[in-house]
Amino acid sequence: MAVGLAALVAGALLPVAAQAQAADPYEWAALGDSYTAGLFIGQPQPALGSPDRDGCDRTANSYPDLVQRALNANPPGQSVKLTDVSCGAAAIEHIADSSQKPISPVQAPADGWPEVAPQIERAALGETTDVVTIGVGGNTLGFADILTRCVSDGLFGRSCMNHYEYEIGQRYERVLNEYEAMLAAVHDAAPNAKVVTIGYPSVLPQNSEDCARGDLTELATIGKSDTDWLWGVHANLNELIKTVTDEFGDRFVDLAASSTGHDACQPAGTKWIEGICGPAADYWPTSIPLGEVGNLPCPEGTHTTLVHPNAAGHANSAKQVETAVRAALQEL
Repeated sequence: MAVGLAALVAGALLPVAAQAQAADPYEWAALGDSYTAGLFIGQPQPALGSPDRDGCDRTANSYPDLVQRALNANPPGQSVKLTDVSCGAAAIEHIADSSQKPISPVQAPADGWPEVAPQIERAALGETTDVVTIGVGGNTLGFADILTRCVSDGLFGRSCMNHYEYEIGQRYERVLNEYEAMLAAVHDAAPNAKVVTIGYPSVLPQNSEDCARGDLTELATIGKSDTDWLWGVHANLNELIKTVTDEFGDRFVDLAASSTGHDACQPAGTKWIEGICGPAADYWPTSIPLGEVGNLPCPEGTHTTLVHPNAAGHANSAKQVETAVRAALQEL
């Protein structure tokens, strides 16, 4: 009888501990563009030479990778499974509506990368998805193309701002409309998930005097007035993302505030954003295509970084995103 009672007691107590270990992990999907994927900051994921490479340039030490490690080290009640389908050059439409043809220059197939499905499909969003983070919008606005045009125009002493002044409003409108449709689609695909949108970090200085004109490790030949204008464009993009996020009652992560003073025009060691050129792995390109102007070579020992976060930048992003993800999971 005593043995039977002991077994009964053990049977009542063991599941309490066992449930914590056996519980299904939280499901987190990370969607986004190159600012999420990481590009040049760590080892490629999948590894170079792997048949699973898709041309999206995800890397170790990107903020989703860092947050996943932090959540593994200190689980929020139960483990978290990350599915990261972010992809360099992704636009808003590639999250929910359209397939994307990746453009990675790293070990690209001779006939180019095959198209990848919309990110909500690749992440298999569904009723069991618990949290979705989304960092996208810059490519829909065309920020990289604008930046490249500003470098090219600056070579000849021209202002790129004049080229875009009549159409930038239309670009903002497109971002607003597509972001609204995208968030609606994400909520439809993952009806039980908490959605967290990620803004862009401070890539440009608030004071263009911080930039050394002609320095390719900063903003190269972009003029001061254009730098000031670009800062405003970048700020407006973040505000648009926050506005739509608030409309849906979702959580917005403001990376710009925490990264102010760490832009591309700051010294090495202070900057969290590399300039037009900067330190990167040897497999990364070493020149910037400028259309009719041709290719602009980076200084010796640097590579094309095109104003993207470095490892320190992703580490800062990870801190902000981890806080948001933990808060979202607590609300489930």
